Amino acid sequence: MTPEKTVHMANQIATFFKTQPSMDSAERLAAHINDFWEPRMRRKLFDHVADGGEGLELLVMEAMRRDLVTPPDAPVDRPHSDHTTTRGGAPE
Repeated sequence: MTPEKTVHMANQIATFFKTQPSMDSAERLAAHINDFWEPRMRRKLFDHVADGGEGLELLVMEAMRRDLVTPPDAPVDRPHSDHTTTRGGAPE
């Protein structure tokens, strides 16, 4: 995945969560990325932010600054969010 594609995808998620009332949008954005982005996708995001994060929405940068996105080399063995659907989209 190119840096441009990573930025585009992260910004799409940010655009959605900015519209949700009464939520910590940065936490929700990070939860989505943690739940649905595989480690190599998160690595691209971390690398892009380390290179300055050009083009990323402020909400994405906030989630990264607050260490809400799980590093790609960290074990992920707990739920990160209160999503009401499973990865396949079916209700839990």
